[in-house]
Amino acid sequence: MPEPRVWQLTAGSAVLGLALAAAAATAAGPWDGGQRTAERARAAAPAAGGERHPGHPAPAAAPAPKPTEPAPAPSAPGVLAALSGPAAPADRPADLARTLVPLLADPGLGTARTASVVDTATGKQLYGEGAGTPMTPASTVKIATAAAALSALGTDHRIATTVTAAPDGTAVTLTGGGDPTLDAARLRTLAADTARALKKRGHTSVRLAYDTSLYQGPALHPIGPNENLAPVTALMTDEGRLDDSDSGPAPRSGDPALDTATAFAAHLADAGVKVTGAPAPGRTPKGAPLARTHSAPLADLVERTLTHSDNDLAEALARQTALAREQPASFRGAEKAVRDQLGTLGLPLAGARFADGSGLDRRDRVSATLLTGLLARAADPGRPELRPLLTGLPVGGFTGTLAGRFGQAPAGAGLVRAKTGTLTGVNTLAGTVVTADGRLLAFAFLAGRTPSPDLAQPALDRLSAALTGQK
Repeated sequence: MPEPRVWQLTAGSAVLGLALAAAAATAAGPWDGGQRTAERARAAAPAAGGERHPGHPAPAAAPAPKPTEPAPAPSAPGVLAALSGPAAPADRPADLARTLVPLLADPGLGTARTASVVDTATGKQLYGEGAGTPMTPASTVKIATAAAALSALGTDHRIATTVTAAPDGTAVTLTGGGDPTLDAARLRTLAADTARALKKRGHTSVRLAYDTSLYQGPALHPIGPNENLAPVTALMTDEGRLDDSDSGPAPRSGDPALDTATAFAAHLADAGVKVTGAPAPGRTPKGAPLARTHSAPLADLVERTLTHSDNDLAEALARQTALAREQPASFRGAEKAVRDQLGTLGLPLAGARFADGSGLDRRDRVSATLLTGLLARAADPGRPELRPLLTGLPVGGFTGTLAGRFGQAPAGAGLVRAKTGTLTGVNTLAGTVVTADGRLLAFAFLAGRTPSPDLAQPALDRLSAALTGQK
């Protein structure tokens, strides 16, 4: 999903949004020490990927903060403080039903809609409408993908790209570990490190191979070549983008691995090591790598995935989960791995399917109960490894894929944090909200056979905004 302009609100709601930023967004939590993990010193990962929203072009990305002076974030009470509050009032389910039932009847939500609202402090469902019914989730399935990766690998896991020399030093192999965030700068540094190591061994001319064998099965998503997702390969640079964009739909390379290897060969030459012949597919020789580069920690990757609905990263997270569970790193292997890993969290998986990690596949099925269950698990003090599921959610009216939303539901601006989902005829929203009495609620609203996102998205915004109790 392309990232909308941050302040793209109507004039009246913009004023209210600014007021909420100062007076209410501080309660929007959950934050870690007042700031997202990925907004600390290493917080410069650019936005990328996401599903297309017709009629909503992607704007230019906001300038990244200087590494030594990270941009300030609102100070907010941590999620644990919200969880320690009093139990929800006994009459809340009835109150919610009176509030939500008319909003769920909005024609913009189409003819199939389900809902779940859970008090994260108690795990109690406060409202449900077909909550256990599996629905096409679109990009809200990324919550499940990210939860599986975090629980399988931990927040500090990093994805490596390596270079290994043949025993005689006459050839090197560039090996992809599945990091779609590898960029030109890191690739250039990797080549410089490789050249330095080769020269120490007395080699200034090598052959170059590249190894993508970590991933198996088809590289193309079942929807085929698509501007929302590059071929899913273990070796790529800048998510296979062929333009200078760093977010939203873009022309994609048909062979990101070859492009990356070709660029690496040029960087080697610039560093004083000649590459003879053209890069060719090959297998990594045994032995310790000459050089390597790592992605940001998994916590940061998850936050980026959720904030900007990054499809390429979501597919990478699914395959990292497959590798952790000793399954083939393929669409099918990742499907089994994600489901099996979520099963360890003790959540209802009846009818669930994870045909892909990004939500672009219409065969995906997720219930509203499963989504709110995952969000409630992430708010559990005993599950700190899942916290990026919450800290990565966009803030309504302010960040990521919700930056241009809530113009028609200003009560939710700054208080709703949620993952969006959009396919033709499918619109979904799942996240958290802080209520007027300080409770942290998890919600999921899934709508199918919707007439258009222009009608469905405001209806979803009004539903989530109603949970705040603000007028």
